[in-house]
Amino acid sequence: MKKVITVLAILLTALLMLPATGDGQTAQKGSTFTVAGHAGETQLIQINGKSYVEVETLAKLTQGTLSFKANQTILTLPAVAEAPAITPHAKAGFSTAFVQAGIEEMSLIREWRIAIVNAVQTNSPVSEEWVSAHHRLAEKNLALASAAASTDDDRSAFPLLTAEFNNMQKLSDLYLTMRNQAAFISTDEFHSSPLEEQILSCAQGFVTMTETHEFQDQAACR
Repeated sequence: MKKVITVLAILLTALLMLPATGDGQTAQKGSTFTVAGHAGETQLIQINGKSYVEVETLAKLTQGTLSFKANQTILTLPAVAEAPAITPHAKAGFSTAFVQAGIEEMSLIREWRIAIVNAVQTNSPVSEEWVSAHHRLAEKNLALASAAASTDDDRSAFPLLTAEFNNMQKLSDLYLTMRNQAAFISTDEFHSSPLEEQILSCAQGFVTMTETHEFQDQAACR
């Protein structure tokens, strides 16, 4: 739209130089004429109070070209390259929405882990359907955390949440495997797996990281 307005303004204000054919028409040099965004200038010619500029000079000032067709004189202006769109930089630090979703995910995984640990300690059988309910809830909230990620730090931290979820699933699968193989699960045997400690360390590291409001890699979440 700006290009069209500029072209119209040039064509309306910079008219062809007309010869003086009648009595009383007196050509005098007036002020100078320039085109914004283009180098050079030329004299305006004043005739009976009106300003004119030579069309050849106008073509030179605008780097345009003149063409002639029948009784028409056509001024073609060069194409103007549009400025590239500026992509805004992503905000640094964590977004509030992502932090809330991340902490909620860690809380759901914590409840899942505590339920498994309690089942082992009290020798209370837990069904696959019950475990699947925890899995679905944590998986749903993980998707919400992914959708909430809007900064570079959010996107860098999301894989840590995913790794925590996957490790908790491994711990849950371990419990079900041991339960299917024996009626009694030794707490020492179950806790000998490094998964439980890794899950705890990852959760603590994630919460500490969000308190500083910037991403810090957590080895326990890998």
